Amino acid sequence: MTIKTIEDLFIHELSDIYSAEKQLTKALPKLARASTSPELKEAFESHLEETQGQVERIDQIVELLGIRLKRIKCAAMEGLVEEGKEVIDGVEEGPLRDAALIGGGNKVEHYEIASYGTLAALAKQLGYKDAVPLLLETLAEEKAADEKLTMLSERLSTQTRAENDA
Repeated sequence: MTIKTIEDLFIHELSDIYSAEKQLTKALPKLARASTSPELKEAFESHLEETQGQVERIDQIVELLGIRLKRIKCAAMEGLVEEGKEVIDGVEEGPLRDAALIGGGNKVEHYEIASYGTLAALAKQLGYKDAVPLLLETLAEEKAADEKLTMLSERLSTQTRAENDA
């Protein structure tokens, strides 16, 4: 990885999150299938559609700026996807697995929030006025997805406690 300028850093970070989003489009259907909560299934499925739109937004930024992405694999997302597989393989289907999948989903969202926040700041510094709103739109979606998963976690844990008390 040779990064010598802020533009090099921007291209590297954009390439990294592009890889992350592509990996996520493959992982989300598996997470949805492994979920027992209909709400959680729906959250993963709707986030898949959103993620596909985010990939398209990155393609749009690349075209607007006339840059080329590097062919790299996001190691962080690779690790987060692997953790999801471990949950699916190692935790019995049910509310506990759903809770673990939500936690993994939150980890993914936090990584993406950090990435898009950084990219938006770099784009502002570089004067990439057309890219900034696209990055901020994705950042807002990632924050909303994180919030949705957190609220779902709270709702499901309340239901589980109620069922256990009954």
